[in-house]
Amino acid sequence: MEFEHILVERSGDFATVTMNRPRRRNALSLAHMRELITAFRDIGDSDALGVVLAGNGPVFCAGHDFADVVDGDLPAVRALLMTCTELMTLIQQVPQPVVARVHGLATAAGCQLVASADLAVASEDAGFAAPGGKGGWFCHTPMVAVARNVGRKRAAEMALSGDVIDARTALDWGLVNQVVPAAQLGTAVQSLLDRVTRGSAESKGIGKQALYAQIDLDQPKAYAYAVEVMAATSQLPDAREGMMSFLEKRKPRWRRGR
Repeated sequence: MEFEHILVERSGDFATVTMNRPRRRNALSLAHMRELITAFRDIGDSDALGVVLAGNGPVFCAGHDFADVVDGDLPAVRALLMTCTELMTLIQQVPQPVVARVHGLATAAGCQLVASADLAVASEDAGFAAPGGKGGWFCHTPMVAVARNVGRKRAAEMALSGDVIDARTALDWGLVNQVVPAAQLGTAVQSLLDRVTRGSAESKGIGKQALYAQIDLDQPKAYAYAVEVMAATSQLPDAREGMMSFLEKRKPRWRRGR
């Protein structure tokens, strides 16, 4: 499928979705977000094992495109934000691990993308911000995802100050998994993707979705949910194959497809 605002590439077991609006700093226009939704839906239904989310140009993503917002009435802006929410939710719903490859700035909804990805690797030059705190439009929706990564006090600092935090701070606060020199960014992303896609793709897809389902439940409800999912998945062929291969001291033979 041809896209105007993104590039989608498949290399072996992995797909890469690249935001390709460098002149607009990869700002998330409505059309751009709809293309991202289509791409992630298609990849989610494919046999790809993992996904990289990247951006072309000097920055990863500058957030919402204000050209879509400045003259929008309430229903139009609400629809825009609901589309953004659909995108962020979909990234966590697809069965494949999604790794954000972050360079330059990731601000507002761009920072939300990083926080919504399952994993993130940043170059040393990356910066992260929820700049609405020092502007006129507070970053309400980006902070839903960001606060679930960095915790309450740090989320409040980011949201209220609007200041950029550097990559090492983002690592310390839990917003990204790794920080590497810019020249090593691609290699580090691929290494992480290789590690997190080992094993049964079916088991991992269920596991990812169950992780997000239970993580905000209170502990008794989380255990009740996890017990049922883990018991049910013990009956899957890949689960049986993993156990038998361990007992028989041989390499497992995983099923392909979903």
